Order: sequence, then C-alpha cells, then structure tokens
Amino acid sequence: MNKTGFLYDERYQLHQTGHYHPEVPDRLACIYRGIKEAGLLPRLVLFEGSPAEMEWIELVHDGSYIKRFEAACQSGKSIFDSPDNQMCCDTFAISLLAVGGILDVVGRVMDGELDNAFCAVRPPGHHAEVSHAMGFCYFNNVAIAARYLQNQWGIQRVGIVDFDVHHGNGTQHIFEDDPTVFYYSIHEHPSFAYPGTGREFENGKDFGHGYTKNSPVLPGRGDDEYKRLIQKDLLPAFDEFKPEVILVSAGFDAHIDDEMADMQLSTEGFSWIMQKIVELGKLYSKGRVISILEGGYSLKRLPELAKNHVEILLNA
Repeated sequence: MNKTGFLYDERYQLHQTGHYHPEVPDRLACIYRGIKEAGLLPRLVLFEGSPAEMEWIELVHDGSYIKRFEAACQSGKSIFDSPDNQMCCDTFAISLLAVGGILDVVGRVMDGELDNAFCAVRPPGHHAEVSHAMGFCYFNNVAIAARYLQNQWGIQRVGIVDFDVHHGNGTQHIFEDDPTVFYYSIHEHPSFAYPGTGREFENGKDFGHGYTKNSPVLPGRGDDEYKRLIQKDLLPAFDEFKPEVILVSAGFDAHIDDEMADMQLSTEGFSWIMQKIVELGKLYSKGRVISILEGGYSLKRLPELAKNHVEILLNA
C-alpha cells in the first residue's frame, strides 16, 4: 500500500461564495465524508493547510495582481475581476492557505515521506491567469506547484494532466512557451463549455511548441470517447516527454450527474482515467502523482468520486 497524503483543512470552507454559487464549501465536506465513511482516513497521511510564502506565488502571478487581490478582500468586495469570482474577506488568506498546503505536500512527496497525494483544497485554480482571476479561481494552484518543483527541487520535466470538464486556460497560458512543462487537458468543447479555449490546434508556442496537448470532447460523449482520446493523445505524449513528476488538475464536473456541463462520463470512467494516470506515474515519475482538486459540483456524487480517487492512489 502506498503512503498517500490527504490535504484537507476545514478552514478552506471559510471561502464564501454567496447564494446560488456552485463552488460552495459543502463540496469539501462531501469529499471528506466520502473518504471517511469508506474507512480510508486511517490509511492516509493527513495534512492541514499552511500559508504559502509569497516568493512561490510570485513565480506565477504578477505582484500587482497579488496586491490587488489582497486589497479587494480587505476592502470587503464580494466580486473580483469577474462575476464568476464571488468572494469574502477571508478569500485571500484561504487562497494562500491552499497553495501553502499543496507545496507542503509536494515537498513531502519529493523527500520520500509520501508516495503520492490528493489535495482537497478551495478555491480551485486552473482558470487563474497571471494577472486575472477567472472561473472561481484566484491563484493557479497547479502552476505554482509546478514552478515550486522546478525551483526548489530541480525537476526538469513536469507533466500536468487536467481532466476537469472545463479547459484550464490559465495553466495553458502560463506554460505555453515552456518546454519543461507538458500540459494536457481533456475537456468539453464546443457548446456552452467555459472558457472557450483548448482547441486541438492550441499546442504551445515558441520553445514550448508541442508541449501543450488538448483533447476536446463533444457534448454528450462519455467513457468511450474519453478512453479513446486519452489513449491516442496523452499516453504517447507522456511516453515521449517522460515527466519526472505528474500533477493532476482533478475536476469531477464531467460526471453525468453534474449540471455544470453536458458530458456523460460515469463514475467508472473517472476511475479509469485516474488509473491510467497512476500507471504513467509508475512508468515515468517514480509514482510521484500529486492530485489537486479543481471542479466538481454534484454534492451527491462527490463522496464516491473522491473515495474512488483516493483508493486508486493508495493502491497504485
């Protein structure tokens, strides 16, 4: 059995998004409940959040953006940059707490204390751009983790797999000219899928050309299409790139019961995806797979999806 870390902190629920917003604190409560009721907590190494040092945030985000975000929270604003980004006075502090917890877990994987990990954090991150908040996201958690791996641990090839139903525009844009980070995303497109980026021809630029790969999935498709595209696009890409560490933007909103999109991915389909990712981790990354929560808004399905996700990490 693997030494699997589980980052969870009740303080992450202090980030309040107001009435009728889908990214609610109960998402984390459901995830924790699913893992606890399955009897998995004693098998996990548990961690709480800790505030990130600003030097790591600044590897990804402009200093002026960080100050603007902090000031907006201090002044009591409830919206930041976009109507999608509802927040409260605690949001900046909780965002730092999320990033800091992730970096702590990443460091423990790198020093061998953990084999892999699941970071159940809020707010999510993959839509956050260098200087702009988008899509419920303020700091790009997975991008900061990648830069931390490079700058603190000397990792030369970071692989990112993003299976949230929405394309991670922020993560792609941050790394699109960087050949040391391979960004792969499978997501709904076109239809009403947010944010409208992530088409097949978006494959990086300049020195990063060829280190971005998108697998758009038409609305209404499900397990078979996801399996086909991952086998066609992700597996050969990572076979060539050979990532030393794999970071996962784990969004569960492509589930058939999630109203955030129009996909037909089943619970078993999510398990298949994660099993393939941990197989890639064993092949190329010494099993070092660090999964970070993004979307997933079906409070009915999140408990079982999180439970299965963690079981796969434990048994990888």
